[in-house]
Amino acid sequence: MEKVMRLASQRAVTVFSFSSCCMCYSVKSLFSELGVDAAIHELDEDPSGAEMERALVGLLGRKPPVPAIFIGGRLVGSTDRIMQLHLGGNLVPLLRDAGALWL
Repeated sequence: MEKVMRLASQRAVTVFSFSSCCMCYSVKSLFSELGVDAAIHELDEDPSGAEMERALVGLLGRKPPVPAIFIGGRLVGSTDRIMQLHLGGNLVPLLRDAGALWL
């Protein structure tokens, strides 16, 4: 858990992902299109990925726990929450407040 929280606090936006997950790809693509330079941690490619996955399962209460998105060091949720924020017009202000966007 400590490593997940440390990584999540190092950048304005952090995404924990699996490289082959289509929902993860959607979130990463959205952030890229918005101009967000998110820290991406592919759990299936990281030597300590299984440990981080267990920590994220504990935080989110579901398996698989990806994508897990942190904005401003706080867990925001997964794809459904990010899309809800985006469609409601609340994602960009949240990203701006976290320092992820300079618009």
